[in-house]
Amino acid sequence: MGIIIGIDVGISTTKIVGLRNKRVVSPIRISAADPVTSLYGAFGKYLHDNQISLQDVEQVMVTGVGASYINELVYGLPTQKTDEFIADGLGARFESGLDKAIVVSMGTGTSFVQCEGDKIRHIGGLGIGGGTLQGLARVMLNTRDPKQIQSLAIQGDIRNINLRIGDISTHPLPGLPMDATASLFSKAQYDAPKEDIALGIIVMVLQTIGSAAILSALNTGIKDFVLIGNLTLYPECKEVYPMLERIYDVHFHIPKYSEFCTAIGAALSYKG
Repeated sequence: MGIIIGIDVGISTTKIVGLRNKRVVSPIRISAADPVTSLYGAFGKYLHDNQISLQDVEQVMVTGVGASYINELVYGLPTQKTDEFIADGLGARFESGLDKAIVVSMGTGTSFVQCEGDKIRHIGGLGIGGGTLQGLARVMLNTRDPKQIQSLAIQGDIRNINLRIGDISTHPLPGLPMDATASLFSKAQYDAPKEDIALGIIVMVLQTIGSAAILSALNTGIKDFVLIGNLTLYPECKEVYPMLERIYDVHFHIPKYSEFCTAIGAALSYKG
């Protein structure tokens, strides 16, 4: 049996993985000026780096918003498109080992996909995500470079940006500890350091996504959330989501290949 290639095509970034005998092979990410260039660049690099010949590839599975630009066989290989939300669910389920969860796909915006066994369905979304983070950073910090934003945020102090319960009450409120956020950006001053602003932007985006995810699961009995997408790489996830877990008695999971779950799910959707 040949290798199955799963490709998640974004507008400027493409993620690609191979799946051989249900094992993930060397995922990579490539950025380019447009989705077609990005896809072919990623595919060529992937084959080269892993010493895979075209004859070794059994199937190419394509998904993502940029997949609509791909209307031909990739390098003449058998090529199919698959629904992005199904790919999100399949990849997150495979990587997390959970059969019942809400998949939180944190891309340019955010989508919520409910998984219960083999039933996978898109239940909503949020216009806040990595695009929001980069847009606010452009306006407020004069940069959209994730590495530069993160470098600034590491030196920031969130206590100078967000209003916490401890700032407005001498005692914890029911279900809310003193360090819980009362209001995002409420303490920010006009001359706030860039470091504090960078951290505030990241925390605001991550916390808003987490809170919306919890609300999306109301009346479902689901308490597990699988976070996937590029935003899972921000180290602030390790602070924001454990706090939400304590407050709401839920669990956030970030799989090993969280960044590549949609591409993995695309490969898994092949029914050959």
